[in-house]
Formats: sequence, C-alpha cells, structure tokens
Amino acid sequence: MAKKLFSKDLYAILGVQEEASEKEIIKGYRKKALKCHPDKNPDNPKAAELFHELSEALEVLTDIAARTAYDQSRKAKKAVIERNKVLDSKRKKFKEDLEAREQAAFEQTHKQRDIANEQKLAAEIARLRKDGSRLLEQEQERLRKELRKQASETQGAQAEEGDGESARIKLKWKAAKEDPDNGGYTTDYLNRIFSCYGRISTLLVSAKRKGSAIIEYESTGVSSDILEETGHKDNPLSLIWLSGKLSKNSSSSSDAQSDASLFGSRDSSFINSGTCSVGKPGKISFCGLGLGMASSQGNVPNSKGNNEHKDFESLVLMRMRQAEERKRLTEQMVKEDEEG
Repeated sequence: MAKKLFSKDLYAILGVQEEASEKEIIKGYRKKALKCHPDKNPDNPKAAELFHELSEALEVLTDIAARTAYDQSRKAKKAVIERNKVLDSKRKKFKEDLEAREQAAFEQTHKQRDIANEQKLAAEIARLRKDGSRLLEQEQERLRKELRKQASETQGAQAEEGDGESARIKLKWKAAKEDPDNGGYTTDYLNRIFSCYGRISTLLVSAKRKGSAIIEYESTGVSSDILEETGHKDNPLSLIWLSGKLSKNSSSSSDAQSDASLFGSRDSSFINSGTCSVGKPGKISFCGLGLGMASSQGNVPNSKGNNEHKDFESLVLMRMRQAEERKRLTEQMVKEDEEG
C-alpha cells in the first residue's frame, strides 16, 4: 500500500499546490469530498475508492512528519525528471553512457535511499492509522452533517414550492390619457365585479398609465369563471394571468364572511376602498384597496381556545406577507408606467 501511495500525486488528488498550507489542504479536501462522497454518487462504482484516496491524501499531508517524508521522495523523483528534461539531444548519448558507467557504483546507494524513504513513509502512515487521525474524523463528521443539512434544505425548498403563490391577474382596457373616468373602470367598479371570484387582498389601479390595473387574491386559486369576465361591453377588459391557479368552484362572498366571527368583523363591502391621490408631475399615484380588520378589542381573538389563537397568529403572518407582495406589485406598476 505504501509503494502505491508513494507513486501518487497527493497534491493533485486534493487539487492544491505543493506549497499549500494545512488550511488550504483541508479546504481542498472538503471541496473534493463533497463531490466524491459515495452518498452523492450512488451510480459511480468508483466513488468509494476515490473518497478513500482523498482520506489517505489528507492523512499524509496534514501530518508534518509524513508530509516531509513524502516530499523528500517526491523531490528525488522530480529531480531525476527535471535532469532528464534539461539534457538536449547532443548530450543524451553522453548521459546514457555516463549513467551506464555510474550505475554499478551508485545503484546500491540509490536503492537503499529509496527503500529508506519508503520505509519511513510507511512507518508514518502506520502510526497515523494506529493512533487515529483526529482531524480526519472531524472532517468526515463535518461532511456528514453538511450532507444532512443539504438534504434538509432541499426538502424544505420542495415544501415551499408546493405552497404556491397567490392568484394574480393584470387588467387592461382602452382609456384615453385625459379621460377622468378611466374608460369607465373605477376602483370601486373593479372591486365590485372581481370580488365575486374570490377574496381580494390587493387592487392597484395606475393613476398615470390609464387602462391598467393589477388584482391579487388572498388564496392561490380563484374561480375559473373569471376568464369569462369582460366588464363593459362597449369597452371590454383584457385579462393577463400572472400567478396562482384556477378552480372549478367559485369562492365568493360566503368565503369572505367565513372568518368574520373568528378574526373580527369587516365593513359591509368586505374590502376598504382607497382613494385616488393626484400625484405631482412626473410621479405615479395609485388607487389602493387593502383588506381591513376592525380594531376594536371585541374583534381580536381572546384566549378562549388555542385554535383561535393560532389562527389569529397565522392571519397576522399572512397579512405581513401580503404587505410585502403589495409593495412589490406597486414597484412593478411604477416601473411599467415609467417605461410606458
């Protein structure tokens, strides 16, 4: 085993330079180990062999005595290779004749030197195996933890992907730039006709770029009937589906009222209508709609049941996420208005 290891380029195995520090050697081992670990390469029959080779290289190069013995042997072999390279064709024959004459005198000395180096390296490797390499054990344990962490993060990402995004649509219609009625589509009118397809969390109407709005629903799915909505017959709407999914059953006012008893009453229109603010020249203002919750103490869930308390916390977290999404939608419409 020592001779076989003796002939390998341990620095190349770990992907580091000969002058690399112990820290750089460990870094190279971590990088290679993650790629060659058998658990990461179940279809590679040589994965275990490659990983074992990395471990042997780390053992030798992180031990001062073992690395010194290996470097001495490596330098001796490299010296022979370099000496052969510098000799040109004119001196090659002279070199061969000289080596033939010197071989008898130096063969025994060189052989003993090589044997001594190999025995020293073999002794250091045996010592490492007998005493146990604490560094190798730590690195392998760290590698196992990192692999478990990666697997956990992958599962978490897959679970988050399964949650889906809220249903969103973009509306367009014809409207003159100076039309105060915005083509007949006001915030209240859009809220009135689209709230029957699901509970609206955000409705943004561009005050500068006429004939454009974005609607976001609370749930990830809305009734498929929304695709049939045309608005005014003389100025029909154009719907662009942005995210979410369509469902066969409509979630209308019955869903809007389902959590009123638990989370507090809402106003009669379910959604608090905002007011259009006139922006300064060059600025963009929006007509906003946001879900409102009553602020009276009687409308906040008390400690009557753990389920109500958990539901209230879930609602608060949902409102926070929706606020972030509304901010993103607003920035998106601002960008589109500026580009338009």
